Amino acid sequence: MFVFKQGWACLFGGLMLLAIFVTRAIWSPDWPIQRYDALFAFALLTQAAFLIFRLETPAEARVILLFHLTGTAMELFKVNAGSWVYPEPGFFKLYGVPLFSGFMYASVGSYMARVIRIFDMRFAPYPPFAVTVILAVAIYVNFFTHHFLPDIRLVLFAATILIFGRTRIWFRPGRWYWMPLPLAAFLTSLFLWLAENIGTLTGTWIYAGQSVLDHVSFAKIGSWYLLLYVSFVTVTIAARDAIRGDAPARLEDGSQMAKPATPPDEINSASAVYVSRKRH
Repeated sequence: MFVFKQGWACLFGGLMLLAIFVTRAIWSPDWPIQRYDALFAFALLTQAAFLIFRLETPAEARVILLFHLTGTAMELFKVNAGSWVYPEPGFFKLYGVPLFSGFMYASVGSYMARVIRIFDMRFAPYPPFAVTVILAVAIYVNFFTHHFLPDIRLVLFAATILIFGRTRIWFRPGRWYWMPLPLAAFLTSLFLWLAENIGTLTGTWIYAGQSVLDHVSFAKIGSWYLLLYVSFVTVTIAARDAIRGDAPARLEDGSQMAKPATPPDEINSASAVYVSRKRH
């Protein structure tokens, strides 16, 4: 059930990777539409379908759009800084960046928003929200400034552990389980690194100094680990209930969240009020 729900949560990203594979296998440069433009159209239709069939809520879609925009801004900077390149032509391409690329970031936001809802996740104890926003902004800014200033990612790695080290992700595929949030971020970054390899293997994008047969640098695992915190903090804007309150009680049968028993004196007091009202 855990694997099935995880697969269902990352449906958007899975469909995008499938489209990248299929178009790479069948596309001909002689066709009237470029492959990148077809991927852009597919991403737009997929996003529309998610809203029409209520696979995402409007609130989730608005937050995902925000991550889409921040991701596209990073793409514009990184491509023009020479970090990676999109080698194929396309009409819907802005300063060397095909517009479908923003949906690859949006797929991460979609996964996070959906997985929180599907697993009824709770995050506790949760650090002060303002502190998490400061961390997310620092991580995002460092992706730009490390081209000109010293890279502080080691400090940011330490900050994620310091701020989120005590935070547990409570989730229930049936009954309640929990996992440390930094561990979950690291495991997710591994899967994103694998997805990156699919992108480079199909030649959809290529990192500087890399050929299509080279694997993506393991350093990208760390980059995704940090970027996931930016995505997570962004998504919590629409999932505030998940970061409020205490951790849910863990029941062995997983039937429901435990509720505190009503003290006997409150039961007796309520009964006395009820009897008094009946008499009058």
